[in-house]
Amino acid sequence: MAITLKGDQKISTVPTTKMKSLKINLNAHIYGTFAEIGAGQETVRNFFRAGGASGTIAKAMSAYDKDFSDAIYGIEKDNRYVTEPRLKKMLKHEMELIEERLDRQKHPDKLFFSYANTVATINFTKKFKGHGWVGIRFQLDPLEDYNEIVLHLRFKETDARQQQETLGVLGVNLIYGAYYLNDNPKDLLKSFYDNIDKDRLEIDMINFSGPRFMYVDNRLMSLQLVKNGMTNAVMFGPDGNNLLPAQVLYKKNILALRGSYRPVTKVNMDMFERSKQLFFDENKVDPKKTKIIFEITLSNLRAEGEINERDFLDRAELLCSLGLNVMITNYQEYFKLVEYFSEYTKERMGLAMGVYNLIQIFNEKYYRDLSGGILEAFGKLFYRDLKVYMYPYKNEETGEYITSENLKVHPRMKELYKFFKNNGRLIDIKDFNPDILHIFSRKVLKKIKNGEDGWEEMLPKGVSETIKEKRLFGCTKRIK
Repeated sequence: MAITLKGDQKISTVPTTKMKSLKINLNAHIYGTFAEIGAGQETVRNFFRAGGASGTIAKAMSAYDKDFSDAIYGIEKDNRYVTEPRLKKMLKHEMELIEERLDRQKHPDKLFFSYANTVATINFTKKFKGHGWVGIRFQLDPLEDYNEIVLHLRFKETDARQQQETLGVLGVNLIYGAYYLNDNPKDLLKSFYDNIDKDRLEIDMINFSGPRFMYVDNRLMSLQLVKNGMTNAVMFGPDGNNLLPAQVLYKKNILALRGSYRPVTKVNMDMFERSKQLFFDENKVDPKKTKIIFEITLSNLRAEGEINERDFLDRAELLCSLGLNVMITNYQEYFKLVEYFSEYTKERMGLAMGVYNLIQIFNEKYYRDLSGGILEAFGKLFYRDLKVYMYPYKNEETGEYITSENLKVHPRMKELYKFFKNNGRLIDIKDFNPDILHIFSRKVLKKIKNGEDGWEEMLPKGVSETIKEKRLFGCTKRIK
């Protein structure tokens, strides 16, 4: 890291791409190969230009012709080339070649690496901006197993040459970070944007693996992507590994349930089961081509100030233990979430929510930044084939169930609400469990933290055991 002096203060500055490349080139231990497909040999070019590249580069190659590429790395089942499996094959194949061709007795202190990318830049019509997979497999000790960092990017630039240059800078940042910032993955993640403006590139998925990253929770790295403004939405599966939203949601029906899940209650799961059944009953919905997502917004995670990473992981742990797909987004407004889904599918979408969330949709204050106000938001919300499934609320004083029939909205919103309801966009969840409507996550959380009794029966089967076993949400109770 370069340091400049200003008065009595030291101000750290980001090293340039050339400085990073040169530092790696001058490290006598780092040695490996570059395999770049689809956007030129932009990463390795930076190392050649920096000087001293012979000490770093064992081989640099591109296999642009599909037949050549297939002959080297094999044929993918889906016949696609810009995919994560393709990237991983490239990394594995090139690393095996290094081990096969370079004698360890001759190079006992070398830290081998293989860097690869498979990328599609912007097309001729400029309708498809381009995306790609980038990764590195590397050693930090000659006797240690390999570590791996794999990420997915989406270009925001509209010029192919600029995209190539951006990719080259990102590649240098990745290799530099792998060797010099591996002890702090959060800083490593931030360094990907060194010498790159965030409006040029989006990173929407990343996974760390290997002996040096055994302590890294990839779900937390996903959260960092959204928190740092690198992307607006990330996704992870039941196994805790991050997923690429574009890949999971492509041409799928989508049912999303937004909540705090702090913790998951019987109400959450009842809403899930009832809305899922209603969604699957729709003529256009094929359950086999449907993805159900439990979504948490960044604003919800910040509800009590700064994001509490332990609290986030506690929520993630529970949702994953239930076999659910989880999404973290920066979309407080529902219409923005629907717009995001619309990038990947034109199929039926559904939103399941409680009464209070529905009331928020009809609150004009959320749409002040739109020139068309709430009407513009609703146009975007219902331009797609969308339905909202409303879970009722029980008024404890009157015993009345609040449904779409007696829900009160602001007088100015009445006609819009009627249009919304009369056009079949709003569907009441009627087959709900009335015995659990008194359960609220915040009350359960308070009981857990205070060590009170009686919260276990408010949660789905197995959840209380997980909370006790893993000491989630400050729980001190033990499993009996």
